[in-house]
Amino acid sequence: MYDNILYPTDGSPGADAALAHCRHLAESYGATVHVLHAVEQLDSYGLSSDLKVEQPRGTVGDAEGKGTGMVGSRTKREEMQESIKAHGAQIVADAASRLGGVETQTMLEVGNPYKVILEGASDCNADLIVMGTHGRTGLDRYLIGSVAEKVVRMSDVPVLTVRQEDT
Repeated sequence: MYDNILYPTDGSPGADAALAHCRHLAESYGATVHVLHAVEQLDSYGLSSDLKVEQPRGTVGDAEGKGTGMVGSRTKREEMQESIKAHGAQIVADAASRLGGVETQTMLEVGNPYKVILEGASDCNADLIVMGTHGRTGLDRYLIGSVAEKVVRMSDVPVLTVRQEDT
């Protein structure tokens, strides 16, 4: 019934709650789990692309440490984006390792999370999407929006959502 299951994760307790369900389904059906993390572009947070990070003096330049520090400098935005990607890669690797002997594929994509999830489902030929929810209600849900809700409404394949337990 299920050959490919997409498991989008942001490393949150909500996503963790869905992991056990995903593992059980994959083991039951011999399915491959495609672990996906969506990294949002920093532009969506309103960060300027012209912020510069200067290298400390002496790291680039002559042997006496009189380098300008500007050679090889990167923008703060690029540095932050790389850090976020590295964190996302760790989230995906951790989730894949917690799936034990289940066959897994990992994916790290940049873009709007719900769009990345829908595209990921198409790319891996998913039969099912298993994802956690944050359990937001009221004004928080209205203002912040729900990735899970958008995926449920727009997905061409079934979506199993798992709400994190209240603690």
